[in-house]
Amino acid sequence: MSTTHRVRSQRILREAEGYLELGLAQAALDALDRLTEPGTFRGKLMYLRGEALRSLHRYDEASDALQQAADLRPSEPDVWLALAWCQKRSGQLDKAIEALEHAREGEPSEATIYYNLACYYSLAGRKDDAIANLSRAIAMKPDFREMVSDEADFDPIRSDPEFQAIISVIV
Repeated sequence: MSTTHRVRSQRILREAEGYLELGLAQAALDALDRLTEPGTFRGKLMYLRGEALRSLHRYDEASDALQQAADLRPSEPDVWLALAWCQKRSGQLDKAIEALEHAREGEPSEATIYYNLACYYSLAGRKDDAIANLSRAIAMKPDFREMVSDEADFDPIRSDPEFQAIISVIV
């Protein structure tokens, strides 16, 4: 890849990121479509494409793009989190859990991963896994305790005494 092409590619990627930050997902996709030969930037391209599609609620397409990004950038937890988020919303809860488990292996100090795993385990009927991951998430980031009451994903285990004990601890 020539220096000129590399600079042009980086400029387009930054442009797409800017559009995403502004909430202009379609403009981000249009910019990314101008990137004809992504070369070493393919992982970033697919991640941004996935994020744009996710913003447009096109979860199946977003999952495809994000899976490609995850294959190219397996050590980046944000890619796995986004992938899991889309998979859950497209009815692929088992795949979403697998993606988050992969993210947890790569970034064991990220509380958001544990919180999302707790949500998805709860939906999957895996109460013990949900409670263990929620406990870990709250231990790492106590603010998560405040989010639990509004999180419908915990409805399947909300009345469980262990769950109640975790969320009722006074900090």
